[in-house]
Amino acid sequence: MKIRVGFGFDVHQLKDQHPFVVGGVTLDHHKGAFGHSDADVLLHAICDALLGAANLRDIGFHFKNTDERWKGISSLILLKETVKLLSEKGWRIGNIDAMLCLEAPKINPHIPAMQQNIADATGIPTEDISIKATTNEQMGFVGREEGVVSYAVCLIEK
Repeated sequence: MKIRVGFGFDVHQLKDQHPFVVGGVTLDHHKGAFGHSDADVLLHAICDALLGAANLRDIGFHFKNTDERWKGISSLILLKETVKLLSEKGWRIGNIDAMLCLEAPKINPHIPAMQQNIADATGIPTEDISIKATTNEQMGFVGREEGVVSYAVCLIEK
């Protein structure tokens, strides 16, 4: 058996009165992430971790922000497409571990729904999907609520 580890990172600007989608869940907040798709920073970091582990470049290579097909699209669809790319190369996902960094809103109540969304998109059990959140202690662009950051690592197997 061959195993690989991947690392992903994503950042999006926060804008007033914009939808805030994280892990496929729309959060109730006065600001939201801005981007070409639904700007789901968590799922974008996970996609990059998976693609990187399989040596399949990155999310921007496969889902260009200049392509109208991806404008406003749910990042759950991007995650499903990423899993399909891995599957075509014989890879399967072992686990995903992700971290969100933002000041507000609180993420903890939404983690089970996010895990279920990711499980549905990837075909792996929720117990193999870890999601954590932290603040930036009011420092930098995250602390000023100008942006949101996510990191992810994954294990894939062949």
